[in-house]
Amino acid sequence: MKITTLAMTLVAFAAGGKGVLAHEFWIDPVDFMVAGDQAVVANLRVGEAYRGAPMPYLPQGFARFEVMAQGMVHPVEGRLGDIPALAMGGLAEGLAIILHETAGQSLTWSEWARFVAFADHKDLGDVAMMQAARGLDQEGVAEVYIRYAKSLVAVGPGAGADARFGLRTEFVALANPYVDDLSSGFGVQLWLGDAPRANVQVEMFAKAPDGAVEVTLHRTDGQGIVRLPVAPGHRYMIDAVVLEPMTPQAAGDAEWRTLWANMTFGVPR
Repeated sequence: MKITTLAMTLVAFAAGGKGVLAHEFWIDPVDFMVAGDQAVVANLRVGEAYRGAPMPYLPQGFARFEVMAQGMVHPVEGRLGDIPALAMGGLAEGLAIILHETAGQSLTWSEWARFVAFADHKDLGDVAMMQAARGLDQEGVAEVYIRYAKSLVAVGPGAGADARFGLRTEFVALANPYVDDLSSGFGVQLWLGDAPRANVQVEMFAKAPDGAVEVTLHRTDGQGIVRLPVAPGHRYMIDAVVLEPMTPQAAGDAEWRTLWANMTFGVPR
């Protein structure tokens, strides 16, 4: 497994709605472990380096938002503009899994170099070669992006297991971080549709108890599995991106679609 540490200072630039190489979207629970009689409360955040502004509850902005708890599906219902976007009590004790799928959102890259830098950062391949092979120019590259986020929260003892829940691209935890031994690492499997994603980059953001964030790069194996080194008392976010070609029918139509898998979890002290 390859692990690469990234510098925490990223070069900032404006890119049609992306202010840096990439803005992650994630579910950020206030607490990853809550008592059985407490509500699960979580923000939706957009930002970089595991720091970002909370987003309000906006139903027009998502296609799916629910909590899975002990085999029951609990749609997240809130008031327009609520921050935090999720506050749900009455969940059965066990591992609660928050799922969020955004609606498709569009952007146009103002400079080709910025799109290339993004693709390099997320290890999406030689986009210059792919763009040329499709007979497309490098001006005003349009993209549609969809985010698929999960978060693992322990309610009470937190027993239970993650599973696939039908997100187009999805991380599935192979261990329960709140009850299992993680001394050998935390295993996850990355999926796209019904197939594991083999030999692709997974970016991990580790937030220490003092708030310091370390970013490392990892790769899945032939079965789409990666084992991540984790430490007690830390909060984690993992992220992987798919780049898919789209066929524009008119000027300004999307030429690419990116699908973002994201998962957050904590490790007890």
